[in-house]
Amino acid sequence: QVQVVESGGGLVQPGGSLRLSCTVSGSIVSIIAMGWARQAPGKQRESVAAITSGGSTDYADSVKGRFTISRDNAKNTVYLQMNSLKPEDTAVYYCNAKVLAMMGTFNNWGQGIQVTVSS
Repeated sequence: QVQVVESGGGLVQPGGSLRLSCTVSGSIVSIIAMGWARQAPGKQRESVAAITSGGSTDYADSVKGRFTISRDNAKNTVYLQMNSLKPEDTAVYYCNAKVLAMMGTFNNWGQGIQVTVSS
């Protein structure tokens, strides 16, 4: 079984910064890719950023230049550094992990964490 747990959300003023963390645990052989998506009230979930096992990254146009995704392979953890936050970044942020585990390939989501950008 594979568990995905996010942390680091909260309330921040416009222009501020937050760093989200996501750790994967379980009977993992290797992590194929990890990423972040978000869902604002009344909107569909959208991909924000992703990083592959080789370190290649991809970002939504709306966050390019403001958000940075990185990973610590030794800790099975991915980070999302969010700078210059805007009210429209307010959403529940979900971490996704595609992993090769002892029982096969899994594509799991975390429970989500709230990020609120407001003055």
